[in-house]
Amino acid sequence: MERREFKRRPRPPPEEAVYVLDYLPYGDPIRGIRHPLVQSIGEKRFILVEVRPVGDIRGISLVPGERIVLKNSLESSMFSHPRILSYEELSAAAKKELPLVVEKIVRSQEERFVDFFNYARPISKKAHELDLLKGIGKRTLWKILEERRKKRFESFKDIEERVGIDPVKLIVERIIEEISEPQNYYLFVRPPRRARARRSRGYGY
Repeated sequence: MERREFKRRPRPPPEEAVYVLDYLPYGDPIRGIRHPLVQSIGEKRFILVEVRPVGDIRGISLVPGERIVLKNSLESSMFSHPRILSYEELSAAAKKELPLVVEKIVRSQEERFVDFFNYARPISKKAHELDLLKGIGKRTLWKILEERRKKRFESFKDIEERVGIDPVKLIVERIIEEISEPQNYYLFVRPPRRARARRSRGYGY
């Protein structure tokens, strides 16, 4: 009987598009990897992703903040072996760039995050999703709820003018917290497998 050989399909990337945090042209000597690596963050679920550049990448910019499409694009053929990283595995440079890149992603998806303020809901009888943003106390919470009952928020600027908070700053801080530390509840970041059941509705993923 003829033996059939099955080719293993390449593993799909965990995010369709990522933003560069750090480019390691000499790899990771701690893990014994000597080929170039890119540490990045996904634009939808904020998954930390490591990819290997392959072939000729001279047309691709690998500086922090650059966006790379990893699925169904010309760029996707230039990167392989996507690997999910933990926060601890990020380089010092990547950790430094993380808040700046997250802010860039948040600003590029304004409607998604404004919707969070419009549709955030109670977690329990005593807690609300908005409570999870540092800097939002009970007075500010009630102000947000009162204002959105009058009229839905339309932009970050609208939130800032009507409530007196910096919504981008609060969201970025929460995303960094969810990436770097275990949480009981996740608003924006895809939680680790062990915490998957405790995530929110998920604003945009």
